[in-house]
Amino acid sequence: MSETTKSNKKIFTTRNIVSCAMLSACAIILTYLEFPTFIAPSFYRFNVSDLPALIGGFAMGPVAGVIIELIKSLVMLIVNPANPTMGIGELSNFVLGCIYVVPAALIYRSKKTKGRAVISLVVGGLLMSILATFLNAFVMIPLYATAFNMPVDTIIQMGTAIFPFVDSMFDFCLVCVLPFNLIKAFVVSVITVFIYKPLSVLIKGLN
Repeated sequence: MSETTKSNKKIFTTRNIVSCAMLSACAIILTYLEFPTFIAPSFYRFNVSDLPALIGGFAMGPVAGVIIELIKSLVMLIVNPANPTMGIGELSNFVLGCIYVVPAALIYRSKKTKGRAVISLVVGGLLMSILATFLNAFVMIPLYATAFNMPVDTIIQMGTAIFPFVDSMFDFCLVCVLPFNLIKAFVVSVITVFIYKPLSVLIKGLN
């Protein structure tokens, strides 16, 4: 039996499947608890829905984190047929959520201590925030503008309304998108540090 097969059997146990389902449900609920921030246009809405995927990734491995992110994104796409982002927001959330969760879960898996958890969350959060800046600049914002037949300059002007010195896509992503994701990663990471151990015990069960 290959190592991959063994790993898949370990991941897809009844307990892990149930745990992924419950954490996905929590992620969906947290998605609705969102609000705009003062540092980015209103279509960037803050929530902590990546928290259950991080908990799942720490407790069951990075594959579980990806599954939770995927279920959350698919359900949100299905239950919001009149989606204001036409699925672009869900795609962005899934990709960036995986960029955040997978490295964090991989780093934590090598040594499961609180110090390693902090390091993994910092690395995952920074990686997600930096890549989100470029992904928004070159993929998501142009895609969003095309889908809604909206000039990219209109989106830049939304940033200018908040920060008058913003006059380019680079400025917009550097001043609005990067800080938004850094703050989000910081808040989610702090909560994770405090709650992941008790929840991981519940997920794994007591020996």
